[in-house]
Amino acid sequence: MTDRPTVLVTGGAGYIGSHACRALTAAGYEPVVYDNLSTGHRSFVAGPLVTGDLLDGAALARAFADHKITAVMHFAAASLVGESMTDPQKYYVNNVQGTLSLLQAMRNAGCHRIVFSSTGAVYGNADSKELPEDFPCAPINPYGASKWMIERMLADYRSAYGFGAFCLRYFNASGADPSGGIGELRDNETHLIPRAMMALQGHVDFAVFGDDYDTPDGTAIRDYIHVTDLAAAHVAALKLLEGGHAGGSFNLGTGAGFSVRQILDAIKQETGREVPHTVKPRRAGDPTYLVADPSAAKKVLNFVPRHSDLATVIRTAWAWHQTAHPLKSR
Repeated sequence: MTDRPTVLVTGGAGYIGSHACRALTAAGYEPVVYDNLSTGHRSFVAGPLVTGDLLDGAALARAFADHKITAVMHFAAASLVGESMTDPQKYYVNNVQGTLSLLQAMRNAGCHRIVFSSTGAVYGNADSKELPEDFPCAPINPYGASKWMIERMLADYRSAYGFGAFCLRYFNASGADPSGGIGELRDNETHLIPRAMMALQGHVDFAVFGDDYDTPDGTAIRDYIHVTDLAAAHVAALKLLEGGHAGGSFNLGTGAGFSVRQILDAIKQETGREVPHTVKPRRAGDPTYLVADPSAAKKVLNFVPRHSDLATVIRTAWAWHQTAHPLKSR
């Protein structure tokens, strides 16, 4: 056993969860990963791993008992917007029911601190301005809806059961740990930057979904936040909970938006190669513009992104993808 405070990290074998584990370890915590490895990777886990599903209450209870868990970071979720439109049940079962099961296990174990991985998708089709946290939440896809439901649940657990709960709404997680070994790696990659880089390496085809948006170049605009900065914010939130903070919902973004075409240009600048692509119609569930107002997180969490300039995002992602997806000869 360790005298470091032990944190259960659900989804800790995934992209963002594995980066959070590194940040926790560096900050003096002992992360215990709880993951069913359906999309996560055993190789991303450096410390203890409990292979289990959130819907398995007995496995969760064992994890809490065996590891003396003091707090939870909750990343485990189905997270593909497009898939949520065609298979909403998967999203409500995995995300909402799975979180209820986790919260029950936490209550049974007397653990009342949680940092929850939420999303900018809770806002839905917002207009073209930076979104503060009090902007009305009206998700336009089941993925965003499931995360919003969990935020509502956590607000009720705060007031009824005395939970400390941070909901961190991140915008487009991107980049990779510069020291290597972990990054974005999915069988069904739909995120812009990794898919574009996989296309450069000859692994997949790449499409721009919609060039008729009401934006300067016609493509959708997003706020890209480096995964290392996200991980640091989770540790900052955990420390506040330990000091008795009740939590709340906070945006994690940069406040700057880039269009799909601007991202493709930045990739060309870094790699010296043009991403081969076609243009297809818009995808259902995709908003035009999604950019954070990060000022509340700066004030409360002292959140200042240090790795989220576009050049660093692209450079660190490219370093990872050259290893994860070596160039295929066509």
